[in-house]
Amino acid sequence: MIAPKKLAILVGGGPAPGINSVIGAATIRAAVEGIEILGIRDGFQWIMDGDISHVKDLTIQNVSRIHFRGGSYIGISRSNPTKNPKHLENTVTSLLRLNVDKLITIGGDDTAYSAMKVEEMANGRIHVVHVPKTIDNDLDLPHGISTFGFQTARHLGVEIVKSLMVDAQTTSRWYFVITMGRKAGHLALGIGKATGATMTVIPEEFPAGQIKLNHIVDIIVGAIIKRLSYGKSDGVAILAEGLVEHLDPNDLLELDTVERDAHDNIRIAEINFGEILKSKVQQRLREFNLKITVVAKNIGYELRCADPIPFDMEYTRDLGFSAAQFILNGGNAAMVSIQNGHFVPLFFKDILDPKTRKTKVRVVDPTSESFYIARRYMLRLNEADFEDAHELAKFAATCGLSLDDFRQKFYYLIENDMLYKSMKNGQIKMRGSESNIAHQANPEKEDEDA
Repeated sequence: MIAPKKLAILVGGGPAPGINSVIGAATIRAAVEGIEILGIRDGFQWIMDGDISHVKDLTIQNVSRIHFRGGSYIGISRSNPTKNPKHLENTVTSLLRLNVDKLITIGGDDTAYSAMKVEEMANGRIHVVHVPKTIDNDLDLPHGISTFGFQTARHLGVEIVKSLMVDAQTTSRWYFVITMGRKAGHLALGIGKATGATMTVIPEEFPAGQIKLNHIVDIIVGAIIKRLSYGKSDGVAILAEGLVEHLDPNDLLELDTVERDAHDNIRIAEINFGEILKSKVQQRLREFNLKITVVAKNIGYELRCADPIPFDMEYTRDLGFSAAQFILNGGNAAMVSIQNGHFVPLFFKDILDPKTRKTKVRVVDPTSESFYIARRYMLRLNEADFEDAHELAKFAATCGLSLDDFRQKFYYLIENDMLYKSMKNGQIKMRGSESNIAHQANPEKEDEDA
């Protein structure tokens, strides 16, 4: 007698709010068709070694209410079966031994790549569908569609930063808040823009290539000086952790020895970027006889396993249902997306980056109007400051410099600013406005509490 075939669900990468909603919805959709569903525990960790004992039966009864909760009902791991051909072969063989002929993977870009390679190795014996998950929002979904978990992470990040902004103002201190976002600055910018934080710095705003640590330091120092000149000694700077990945290795020698995960990504948590910036900024300020209190704060782990907000709860239930429906109908080798209320499969062959041969990564567009608006509400040095002798005199006096010396030390920030270059080249043009960023009034005059 031939055993009935099963559907397996597996979660890879890092946690994100909404995982359980996908698991629950996919399980219920398949179960009503009489399909047996297995939860593969801890991602690829066990099955890539040929161990098929770490599985959990998924039924309507045990998943019907898990969508309210964060975390993953079947665990998660970053184990990567694609680095070793034997691990990839073990993964397929393990699934076949479990009588699995349909696999739903849930994860980010690394898990999507693993799913694609498993499907290739299975060669038609196992159909594979991937559900995109990451709080980083860096999977290349069309039309600006969020990855699931991003909206919840941003929502909770905003609540944390709101409290920090009040604390900063109350105690006259600065907070340097490092947010998750390995390859892209979506989460940092989303939190900073929504809260009206003093400033946000993301890797996309720098020219391609290595970023000098002193460049980031001077951006922050310039903002602090500018704010002090207005009589304010507090502020909150939101900084994307992805800045670390683009730093000149000579600036962070720790990068040479820092631990990497199974996908060769730097374990950014091993580098206390906030404390490094705090030390460098305070050192730079001492050159101008200025002293401020700075607190470095990392946020990210607090967000990953939070209960999903209603947006992500609904969104992920749609994704889970659609993934199960697609694979039950014979669908294969695709990533699930919901576009304008409709399910649209994004086939693996169409979402590969032709250079890396991996799934494409979506980053913040620094020439977009959305980024331009975010920058206009930040308090940091801009070109208008250097064209207004009155403003420049305030800043120079704050740090005990002549106007020429201040210009010499800080004007390079403007010369290397991609946003200003894009404006001058006509790449950014706000609809309904002919004004140039260089000649617009300082946004701080509109919102001096930034």
